[in-house]
This record gives sequence, structure tokens and C-alpha cells, in this order.
Amino acid sequence: YTDMKIYLLWDDFISLICTMVTLFVERRLVVQSQRARNQAYCPYSNFRVGAAVLASDGAVFTGCNVENASYPAGLCAERTAISKAVSEGYTSFKAIAIASDLKDQFIFPCGVCRQFMREFGLEWNVYPTKSDGSYRQMTLKELLPHSFGPDDLISNKIRISNTNHKHR
Repeated sequence: YTDMKIYLLWDDFISLICTMVTLFVERRLVVQSQRARNQAYCPYSNFRVGAAVLASDGAVFTGCNVENASYPAGLCAERTAISKAVSEGYTSFKAIAIASDLKDQFIFPCGVCRQFMREFGLEWNVYPTKSDGSYRQMTLKELLPHSFGPDDLISNKIRISNTNHKHR
């Protein structure tokens, strides 16, 4: 009976340590996204956004929004951070935190960023934040249900046939 008690206490201890480590990693990612926000180049909107993406091996890459006078040429913080990671050989991610100056609401990735993130899987965590550092946790799958991704392009799923098209 005593051995059972010690085992249960050890289990609780390990669970507590894992929870503390997870909270530390989440908080670290949020802080890094806030620091990245401070680097934002946004002379047109003055809407600063920062992101920090956590690779599967623990490496963190940050990015900020970069606006352009030709608006479509601008980059969102999430795509900047992920592109930095990919340019360094990383394509497997665990989480991303997004920060802005919004006080009363969480900042969420735009639709383009959600689809960009989808390229690298659905089962990673997204941490939308408020300017005070508070955050929510959700998965990309929750943010982008019924998504289209790399698996949908497997040749068995899509069959392109010219027989249905008439050429003129």
C-alpha cells in the first residue's frame, strides 16, 4: 500500500513538472512574439504584429509584419517567422504565438496565414495573445476546420482528366 502511495505521488509530481514546463514554454513563446512585434515595419497601418514559431526540436524563430507601399507585397508576422524557419531547414512545428497591440481582444492569424500554417500540419498549437500578455491556446485545426492541405494533393485523391475539357 505504501509503495502504491509513493507511486501515485511520483506520478502527480511528474505531471506537475510537465505542466510547469509546458507553461514556461508557452510563456516564453508569447514573450518572444511580443519582442518581435516591437520590430514591426508598419508605416501605413501602425498595426504592429509579432510572431514566434516553435520548431519540433525547440528552436524558436520570430517574425514581424512588414508593410509595403504596394499593399499586397506586405508580409504578415506569422509568414515571416515560418519562412525564416523554413529557410533554416525547419518544417515541423509545435506552436506559434502571435502578438499585437490589441488590448481588449486576442489577435488571430488572418486567413492567408492560417492556410500558410496549414502547409506544415494541423496539430500544432496557436497562441493568440492580448497586449497584456494573456493568451489562449487552440490548435490550427480549430482555427481552420475542413482545410485543404498537402494530403489533398496526393494523386489518388485528385485525378485531372483532359477528357472532360473541350479544346477550341
